[in-house]
Amino acid sequence: MAIAILVLGLVILLGGHSAHLVAHDWQAAQRERLGQTRWRLLYSLVSLVGLGLVVWGYAQARYSPVLLWAPAPGMRHLAALLVLAAFVLLAAACLPRNSIRARLRKPATAGVFVWAAAHLLANGMLADLILFGSFLVWTVLDFLVTYRRQDMASDASGRGALRGNLLVVASGALLWALFAFWLHEWLIGVRPFP
Repeated sequence: MAIAILVLGLVILLGGHSAHLVAHDWQAAQRERLGQTRWRLLYSLVSLVGLGLVVWGYAQARYSPVLLWAPAPGMRHLAALLVLAAFVLLAAACLPRNSIRARLRKPATAGVFVWAAAHLLANGMLADLILFGSFLVWTVLDFLVTYRRQDMASDASGRGALRGNLLVVASGALLWALFAFWLHEWLIGVRPFP
């Protein structure tokens, strides 16, 4: 039952975030019909429902884990380092004037890719494969479709200043430290560094 809830949540969450990939014209028409504010509210509501089901399903699946593989020694430490990079990429998506965002165009999607890959390295349960594997596949598809549309060409003219890059790295590292040493256990129930 828990796996079914997790999968349903992923279908809703990633399905909503995939509308621009598979139904770009439909999404644009709905945004036009509903108006920007109502579209964002509906989009946010669908995302929150999906996210809630993902969190609930994943949490329930941890009570009856199905081991698929045992991660190699040291994978938790490698995963922690990769998640640090993911937080820097997420910070690059949110903060202005940085060359990471100017070059990648979609640093948040790249951050989700790195986060998902890191968690697959450090976890070997069925629920982990479903959760993180789904996000990994979704990010690859998102990049492929977006590159095909040529929406992600590098913007060399938008290179960020050194100050912007330093702010991105410092912010990402600070958020990573807060999450790794406090919030991960509080929110997820797992200590990354036992």
